[in-house]
Amino acid sequence: MAIRETLALVGNPNSGKTTLFNALTGAKQHIGNWPGVTVERKSGRLKADNALVIQDLPGTYSLSPYSSEEIVTRDFLLNDQPDLVLNVVDATNLERNLYLTLQVMETGRPLIVALNMMDVLVKTGHRTINLKKLSYALQVPVIATTATKPAALQELVQTIQAPLPKPYAFPEYDARLESALTMLEDVIDQKVPADRLRWYAIKVFEKDPQVVKQLAFSSDEQHQINEILRTAEHVFDDTTDSIIVNARYDFIARVIAMCVVDKDDFVMSMSDKIDRIVTDRYLALPIFVLVMWAVYYLSIQTIGTIGSDYLNDTVFGGWLPSVVGTLKSWAVAPWLSGLIVDGLIGGIGSVLGFLPQIMMLFLCLGILEDCGYMARIAFVMDRLFHRFNLSGKSFIPILIATGCGVPGIMATRTIESEKDRRMSIMLTTFMPCSAKLTVIALVSGTFFPSNSWVAPSAYFMGIIAVICSGIFLKKTALFAGPPAPFVMELPAYHLPRLTNLYRSVMSRARAFVQKAGTIIFLSCVLLWFLSNFNFGLQMVDENDSMLRALGTIIAPVFAPLGFGDWHATVATLAGLIAKENCVGTLHISFGAGSASGFGQALRATYPAMAGYAFLVFNLLCAPCFAAIGTMYKEFGDARWTWRAVGYQTGVAYLLTMLIYQGSLVVSGQASVMSIGLVLVAILLIVYGLLIKRPVPAIASSY
Repeated sequence: MAIRETLALVGNPNSGKTTLFNALTGAKQHIGNWPGVTVERKSGRLKADNALVIQDLPGTYSLSPYSSEEIVTRDFLLNDQPDLVLNVVDATNLERNLYLTLQVMETGRPLIVALNMMDVLVKTGHRTINLKKLSYALQVPVIATTATKPAALQELVQTIQAPLPKPYAFPEYDARLESALTMLEDVIDQKVPADRLRWYAIKVFEKDPQVVKQLAFSSDEQHQINEILRTAEHVFDDTTDSIIVNARYDFIARVIAMCVVDKDDFVMSMSDKIDRIVTDRYLALPIFVLVMWAVYYLSIQTIGTIGSDYLNDTVFGGWLPSVVGTLKSWAVAPWLSGLIVDGLIGGIGSVLGFLPQIMMLFLCLGILEDCGYMARIAFVMDRLFHRFNLSGKSFIPILIATGCGVPGIMATRTIESEKDRRMSIMLTTFMPCSAKLTVIALVSGTFFPSNSWVAPSAYFMGIIAVICSGIFLKKTALFAGPPAPFVMELPAYHLPRLTNLYRSVMSRARAFVQKAGTIIFLSCVLLWFLSNFNFGLQMVDENDSMLRALGTIIAPVFAPLGFGDWHATVATLAGLIAKENCVGTLHISFGAGSASGFGQALRATYPAMAGYAFLVFNLLCAPCFAAIGTMYKEFGDARWTWRAVGYQTGVAYLLTMLIYQGSLVVSGQASVMSIGLVLVAILLIVYGLLIKRPVPAIASSY
């Protein structure tokens, strides 16, 4: 047999495809319960055969070229010609999954079907599947798998390595349809490769615009094709694309009748019982709020704080006296001693001190994601989004962005509507990522240590900003139009796998530490230099430093927000490099030394609401340079990137001003200017949300 070099892994979203990819390759690709986890194709090598490369293609429901997932998968199967295709099929949703199976069979590529989640099917007891009959009906090998149990994949690996029978079977449809396809094959057989003749005939029958354009038919060929299609539509009394769809489902129905036995006594599963509560139209949102409150309470207020206090007080705080004493005994130059103690240990330590809280947050989110609850949140938010003419599909990137804005922005590729995709790119980074969590933990722990709602309020503030911005932007010419459709399967609830949780938490923790050792390290060195030297390169107090001079110039811009001094100003600007720098820069600029001294310095400088305003602005304003670069890559246009950055910063400024100045009004400390600023902010928000403006026609380039 010829040596196989590539295997394409295809399947519906939530079929267990990525879990199976990890099991076969030993990879650690992220596993999620929503479309878009695999935005691009990912590759790895089969553990049992290092020469075989496995390509994990995006989860998709079909090979129609309408979404980015479908296009990536279809192009790879047709253009890259993998030696073997492994189609992962969810045994609990056999009818829907087999639709993609038939389309893959139509491409003519060698195929193996991995019937996954068999353990779940057995537990439900609703039906049984005869694997031998299913394999006979499809004329391809069918192997039962449980992707979460790698030890049970030995038969699948052996089948992958074994020779497959030839020729490869195509699904056989209605005799009248087969006759039409045969006539089309006669017309196009000189234009396409022989092994893809069947697929091209079906695409021509469906009037696929990309295929029709690619084949560039002559007038005579086009006339013959039109006659064949008109005859078929007359015979079936339907459009050609619907004829193909119905033929596939008829074929699937015959296969199901042959291979599947359903039990008559239907019993509601535990997942269904839970969903009746957590997706209830009245209870869903309150439950979501309580769940996210619990996540942040455990991460920021209780368990995560215990670890952070230990790092700050015992590890980094315990080092300081001994390090200072050692440096003095060595007669180290004052500038070098200051750099080590205040710049490196203080600056980087102030960021790393939040690592336990970040790990706890991602552990909680990982549990919610792995058990299936986060998929329900996407469903619930889709229901909410549609009330405001927004697409629920935009919420998937938002969920992903809670880990990092960069993959969240990349996940917008799954949105078919270009307008909705661009809007989602602009709004995704409103959500608090792991870098912003350091600011959230700093502000909540320093200014509101006994208030458990401050930290989760940042999460909900991001969601509110997304919804309000979506309502406003949908009224503009750039984004007007119907929302993109959102179809999503709700996976069954299951216990999270410890290995998945461990990989997820450790990979994110590792990325955070690596960032602290590279970008934040360099930033702390630079910021310490700027805060301890003047423009004559003389070592001075921070109040006479270059950093203070530069920050003082810009500080008045932030005065209406409550933190118009140079410390918070330069921290906000440093956050453009990495949001963790907000914390490190404040620590360095105050020269506070220990974590307790740092907190005291902040409380002595800013009132509590000014601290909260600092949190809100850095949550919503322009993201870090890495995320901005990703936005530019996804937009493919500098103008759109600047629009996004400008809009994000404008929204952050407006809402922060409203919150801070509003707090002054409520507390009775407001000046006439404060009242005026609050009224202006409210009027702008009300106008943007409630005023119905006519939307002019716009060019298709948008």
